[in-house]
Amino acid sequence: MKGMILAAGLGTRLKPWTDNHPKALAVVNGKSLLQRNVEYLQQFNIRELVVNVHHFASQIIDQIEKNEGWGSDIRISVETTEVLETGGGLLKAAAFLTGDAPFVLMNVDILTDLDLKSMLDYHQEYLPLATLATSHRKTSRYFLFDEDNNLAGWKNVTTGEIKNAGALNTNVTPKAFSGIHLIDPKIFGLIKQTGKFSMVDVYLDLMISHSIKCFDDAGRFVDVGMPESITLAEKMFV
Repeated sequence: MKGMILAAGLGTRLKPWTDNHPKALAVVNGKSLLQRNVEYLQQFNIRELVVNVHHFASQIIDQIEKNEGWGSDIRISVETTEVLETGGGLLKAAAFLTGDAPFVLMNVDILTDLDLKSMLDYHQEYLPLATLATSHRKTSRYFLFDEDNNLAGWKNVTTGEIKNAGALNTNVTPKAFSGIHLIDPKIFGLIKQTGKFSMVDVYLDLMISHSIKCFDDAGRFVDVGMPESITLAEKMFV
């Protein structure tokens, strides 16, 4: 099984660190977020990875080379002129991720102890196009799922914006996305967007004709997106 870690973002919420460093190299108890997530994936025998880079890309590349990928085979996808967001970044790295087996996609700025093996078992039981790790924590933006755990829409509770008609179904349940996807590589033949785009829009387009499932994550989770979340992460992840 292969994986991709999204590490190209500007990390504006993590200023002032990201004024001079990429968010992927923010340190939690002596280890960078990137190293922690490489080692997290190793727990599930995922050692073939691609990491996308843009903001202070050379610093990330230097750390990967210096540490020999922390024991994993890591390839680099360089987004030279601009950050391509989650969807554009994934599509650019498609050649590495194609094949018959599902792959994992995750954000570099999350820390979790989600049991990825259980999530993969769930994915292989139902064989959706993608399975998204979710939880019931409070956030401003939610994916909405029907009673069969199929994606039905998206909502921003701050602005009231709703995407896709399925979101109006009174039986939908809002769930917060935990930044981890399991994806069938056939998605690359279905994505219609180009350039810079989000996977949210891809899923909302494809949910009409394909199953996009959720997998509820009851484990520990920290979105290490702001300086104060570093302190929280250090309490939760030694």
